[in-house]
This record gives sequence, C-alpha cells and structure tokens, in this order.
Amino acid sequence: MKELLPAITVNGTRISAERIAAEAQNHPAPKEKPGLAWKAAARALATRELMLQEARARGITAAPTEIAPGQIETEDEALVRQLLEVAITPEPASDDTLREHYLAHPDRFRAPSLYEAAHILIAAPEGSRDPAREKARALCAELALAPQRFGELARGHSACSSKGNGGLLGQLTSGDTVPEFEAALERLEPGTVSAEPVETRYGFHIIRLDARAEGQVLPFEAVLPRLRHAAEKAAWLRAARDFTADLAARASVTGVNLSAA
Repeated sequence: MKELLPAITVNGTRISAERIAAEAQNHPAPKEKPGLAWKAAARALATRELMLQEARARGITAAPTEIAPGQIETEDEALVRQLLEVAITPEPASDDTLREHYLAHPDRFRAPSLYEAAHILIAAPEGSRDPAREKARALCAELALAPQRFGELARGHSACSSKGNGGLLGQLTSGDTVPEFEAALERLEPGTVSAEPVETRYGFHIIRLDARAEGQVLPFEAVLPRLRHAAEKAAWLRAARDFTADLAARASVTGVNLSAA
C-alpha cells in the first residue's frame, strides 16, 4: 500500500511519521491547512537530524547544561548547541556601521513618550462581551456630543478605581498600560476622546488623551549597547542560516525541501 506521505530521510536516517506528528504540535497553522504544520515539523526535524549527524561526525560529546531551574538539556539539545558554538563565528558590526544605522533611523531611538490621559472602563468577562461593548459604544456616542461630561460619566460608569478622580490616570509612559491601550494613546490627538471603545483583556475603554510629550532622540552612546546586541543577534542568525544551508546542500535528503527551513 502506498504511503499517503513521503518518507523523510536524512543521509539514510528515516524520520518517522509519529515523530513528525508530535513535532507538528509546535508549529501552528490555519485549521484549514494542517499540512503546513506537518511540513514545518518535517523541515525542523530534518534540520535537527542534519545537525546531530554533523556534531557526531566532528566527535562532539554531549555535555548537557541547566537551561532553567531544574531543567536540564537533553543530549540532542546539548549536541546541537555545542555544534553551533564551534561552527558559527558571526562577523561583528563595526561601531561606524552601527552609527550609520542610528543616523538613518533616529525616530527608532527615542526616549519613551509621556502621556496624560483619562479613561472609562466597562469591564467585560471573556465569552460574554457584547453587552459591555454596546454600553461602551453608547458612552462614546454621548461623549461625541458632550465631551465635557467625561468626568461625570467616568464617575457613574467606570469599573476602574480612577473613577473617583473622573477617570484621570495621571502621567503614563511606555509599559504602564497594556499594548492595545498604549497604541490608542499613540493614535489619539491631544484633547480628543476615542471615537470607538478600545478592547483589552480588562474590557472596553473610552480614552481621553489630555497631553503627549514625545520622547527625545537618545544620544548614540546611550543606544550603542542595544544596537550591538541587535547586530550580534542578526549576524548569528545569518551565520546559522548559512551553516544550515551548507549542511543541507551536502546532504542526501528525501521527502522534504530544506530550502524552506
């Protein structure tokens, strides 16, 4: 009987369908396209097998380390890590190159913006959010006609402790609120109220932005460590990709295309 799926082999070593099915749980895919998860899992396992074979060919002996409290690497994980440590030597970026990048994109290196804002929170439990959404939309409609009533409506309807202060949240900066709330602050013009409720895990927020102070561009010396770290990570990823591509080019692999790995 012909197999429904092609056999996956790496230099003659077969990767079973059971292993691929188990690995596929780690590769999300649209429900209508489960085959994508299978292909991604097959590529991942084939690439892993290539690296394990290379590590053993180089005579590397696994030396597992603790990667989290009470969690020790498996021997295979240790072999892959040790192989990459000896095989990959990424080229570091010079400070001049990093300075050029900094000067070309100054807005990426600003201090966090500061906001003064107020909100009305309509709490909404997961699974039954429609009533809260409709209530929040009704409040938005009221405020569109009478924005001066924001404090009054906050005191009467908000589920946040800021209701006693008319919804005022004081001064906020990046990280003080959930991402959806922060994104709304960035979109609003000072002195305006959100036209639609902003949904977060807490419920629905009607947000008023009172003021925004955009952060100043940080000096190059202040962001240099962050730039170096990002450049080192990018260089390592490029080197790892090239190393893996070279292994695949020299290997005999069937049933999966490692050029998409």
